[in-house]
Amino acid sequence: MTISLNGEMADAREAETVAQLVERYQLPQKSILVEHNGLALRRHEWAERVLAEGDRVEFVRMVAGG
Repeated sequence: MTISLNGEMADAREAETVAQLVERYQLPQKSILVEHNGLALRRHEWAERVLAEGDRVEFVRMVAGG
């Protein structure tokens, strides 16, 4: 299955959900935001969001500074 991940085509056949995709890329769950097909997701929704061919996923890393 091919999806758009941060604007690039990516193979997501090993990930069925957004949560599995986050795990696959070993991203720090507490410091990223995830957008799935234009909708910002809460962390508890990641496991419920099933990926499909052509989906658009964006990972946004939160940065704090002062």
